[in-house]
Amino acid sequence: MIPSLRASRRLVAVALAVAVLGWRLWPASPPAPTPTAHTDAQPFAFVRSLDGTTPDDAVHADASDQLVVDAALGRLFDYYLSAQGERSLAAIRSEIEAELARRLRPHAAQQARDLLGRYLDYKRALVDVEVGLQKGPAAAAQAARARLLAMQGLRKQFFSEKEATGLFGFEDTYNADAVARMMISQDSTLDARQKAARLTALDQAMTPELRAAREAPLTVVRLEERVAALRAQGGSDDEVYRLRASALDAQAAARLADLDRDENAWKQRITVYQQERRAVLADRNVDAASRESLLQALRERHFNHDEQARLVAYEQ
Repeated sequence: MIPSLRASRRLVAVALAVAVLGWRLWPASPPAPTPTAHTDAQPFAFVRSLDGTTPDDAVHADASDQLVVDAALGRLFDYYLSAQGERSLAAIRSEIEAELARRLRPHAAQQARDLLGRYLDYKRALVDVEVGLQKGPAAAAQAARARLLAMQGLRKQFFSEKEATGLFGFEDTYNADAVARMMISQDSTLDARQKAARLTALDQAMTPELRAAREAPLTVVRLEERVAALRAQGGSDDEVYRLRASALDAQAAARLADLDRDENAWKQRITVYQQERRAVLADRNVDAASRESLLQALRERHFNHDEQARLVAYEQ
């Protein structure tokens, strides 16, 4: 199984909803263009969490039909791979290959399929790397640096230097900047003034692309803080929509509204499930084996297979 790209369903959905800002939560990549209509002009619905979004349109080949390997191609792969948990890896791979066939001529599409196979092998190999790193340095900054170096070393087994630079160059720049900031903040030999000076130097050295990637998430966080304040004051859904639309655009605001409805529906199902679960646990006439059967029946009545994996956090 390839490691999940999602920190949480909510964060990923927000990332997709505000893709117009060009920021990503895993891993960092340069600002992407505003999503456009799917190539066949039909609504994209590979999985529900991606409804209303489209993958990056910048995947292309050069004049001689040689595949251009860049961050856009990696974003295309990761876009579909974020559907893990909703679709099987085989189904995801088939959809990526179909997308490549739609966007590229045959020679470049074959090159992209070959690269996809190696990209998936690389993601699988990262599992072993992660296991090994868990035994490494305990300090967060040192661990992050070790992980970055391990990832860069691992890529040499699967990609040429040109391919690795195209796919991961900006990601490495972003992560190296983050690690450098962690190293500074955790350096006990520096006083507050020295740390501030070194952080300022990093700020001044940032490229415009790196600065935009670092600042965009804060824009979204601040917007959602304004949304929370508006709701606390009794703001309606329509007022929240208008606030988001003014800060982002109507399409992103609509996606976030859908996300709000999905989250509210999830919370309602959780509340009902917890009430029914407590009743089963409190019934002294039910033996242990029957109790577990009843609890599993509850889970299956309210949640699908993938959702059931999330219930442990609500069963404490």
